[in-house]
Amino acid sequence: MDFFEHQEIARRRTTQMVVLYGLAVVLIVLAIYIAATFIFAYALSHGKVPDKMPLWNPQLFLWVTVSTLAVIVIGTLYKIHALSEGGRIVAELFGAVPVEPGTKDADERRLLNVVEEISLASGTRVPNVYVLEDEQSINAFAAGYTAADAVICVSQGCLDKLNRDELQGVIAHEFSHISNGDMRLNIRLIGVLNGILIIAFIGYGLIRIVFGGRRGVSVSRGGKKGGGGAILLVILAAGLALMAIGYIGVFFGRLIKSAVSRQREFLADASAVRFTRNPEGIGGALLKILKLDVGSRIVNSHAEEASHLFFANGLRGSWFSLMATHPPLEERIRQIDPSLFTKPLAKVEKAVGREGVAPGLDETRAAAAFAGSRPAGGSFAMQPGHVVSQVGAPHAGHLDYAAGLIASLPIGLTPMLRAAEGAQGVVYALLLSDAEEMRRTQLGYLAGHADARVHAAAQAAMPLIEHIGPAVRIPIVDMVLPTLRQMTAEKYEEFRTNVFYLASADMEINLFEYTLMRILTRNLDSLFRGFKRPLVQYSDVKNVTDQCVIVLSTLARFGNTGESEAVQAFKNGMESLISGSQAAILSEAQSSLEALDKALDALALASAPLKKRIINACAACVAADGQVTIEEGELLRAVADSLDCPMPPFVHPAAVAA
Repeated sequence: MDFFEHQEIARRRTTQMVVLYGLAVVLIVLAIYIAATFIFAYALSHGKVPDKMPLWNPQLFLWVTVSTLAVIVIGTLYKIHALSEGGRIVAELFGAVPVEPGTKDADERRLLNVVEEISLASGTRVPNVYVLEDEQSINAFAAGYTAADAVICVSQGCLDKLNRDELQGVIAHEFSHISNGDMRLNIRLIGVLNGILIIAFIGYGLIRIVFGGRRGVSVSRGGKKGGGGAILLVILAAGLALMAIGYIGVFFGRLIKSAVSRQREFLADASAVRFTRNPEGIGGALLKILKLDVGSRIVNSHAEEASHLFFANGLRGSWFSLMATHPPLEERIRQIDPSLFTKPLAKVEKAVGREGVAPGLDETRAAAAFAGSRPAGGSFAMQPGHVVSQVGAPHAGHLDYAAGLIASLPIGLTPMLRAAEGAQGVVYALLLSDAEEMRRTQLGYLAGHADARVHAAAQAAMPLIEHIGPAVRIPIVDMVLPTLRQMTAEKYEEFRTNVFYLASADMEINLFEYTLMRILTRNLDSLFRGFKRPLVQYSDVKNVTDQCVIVLSTLARFGNTGESEAVQAFKNGMESLISGSQAAILSEAQSSLEALDKALDALALASAPLKKRIINACAACVAADGQVTIEEGELLRAVADSLDCPMPPFVHPAAVAA
């Protein structure tokens, strides 16, 4: 099963969720109608049990149905709107604390480095990281609608009780949820279920009104002192009924979460083992949850509504095993490696190397391994079908590549990536021209349009950037994203304007400059300019043919200098997309970068199977001449990222096979 099949399964789970949700709403409406029928009959009988109960009252049924649906819809829409900004809101809902990119705490540094490694290896943009400081259990979750607004959140127990391999296994598991579309489904589920759970909250509120009412009001019948008693009894009865009926929502909430959650946990476990090539990592973390008293329980009051997000069961227990959002720990461990049950609990390793590099990792060897994993001569042969199979399916070789890349960075560069001014300065330095006169012009512009400290950081980063190759430049952009997300909206607009000026200062935007700008705008505009998440609108290639022609024309012209080579590359891509296509390549004016941006935004609304065809066509176009440069490969990865399809870095086949 590949990435795109996982996406379709996630979409079908949404349909399953809607069916169960509809059944829950119907049962809630019927239950409230029955309760209302009894309560009104009781009230009309002046506090006496009526001799005959009317079973059908059309007006009451209509009133109950409209009122109940209104409450459910309002509750659902309110929660969906509250979570519309993505993963950050979910983390804040639990009171999680963000981990500063420049933190000096050894445990937090270790965590950030693991997240960074897995992000670079998987082709997923580096998310911001949060810690549940009040949770001593071992648990974690990934939340967000897309990778652009995703966060990784871990409990304090993960930092205190897991060694690096175990922490890496847990984080790899969560990244699998990001890649497979589970994360978006999870956050939608919180909003949807809030509508059917709100009935119980209303019932609880009515009961509080009765017992928290004015002193001297008796709930007894008769007498002047108890004149309000009948009304209070009706309110109390309504409150108790709504609380009882609310458990229909709780029941179906757990049923829905169980239906969409259990099997994917096995898939995420398997993905983590395949990615890290270390079953003792994630298996050891699960074993510690099983054997330690603290387990994985989350004590936060929001644990119930978000229980399906977590790495392991965060609730005290389920009514039945079938209602659990997670499979039993013993079963998960047995699926990973049964021999883990016979092994002692691994000790926690607190030590980290320079800037969080993995302990025991020889930096010279890591840098050499990274150099060996890159394509010789700056280009490589590529099979389009192989590219598609890599989407959302990183291997251990990619993880070694990422660790080596981080270790190979110049010593002075890494701290700059994690400081506010330094991160902006590094991005500016990446865009400075090699031509001395143009560089002076660019630096002069920055002197008048950027903060003095940022301008100084750009100058300090220049000699460091000169020593890194093209294969490292885009990963550096990924690494600065968490720091850049800490800017204010005003600072971001200034930064965005400066980036566009530097990229176009020489009146020409090359592959690297476009890729850099696309990554930045796609991952930061949603945060600073209003959140927009794509929904599936297109499933037939006929509906997006024009956009595909624009993308393939642009890729063909950027990757080839001659007209005949560009035409052949375009034909290769279109033939892969639509057999027998007679579409013609667009002119340079028609295949502008502005047109490419709009086309990619539209293609992000395509279904998973259609995205698979589009990426395959793009790969066929780029690989038409038999060789793909690093810059072309990174542009292809940026296109895949625009379609929410994480593509691991291109490394030497021997490195992946290892």
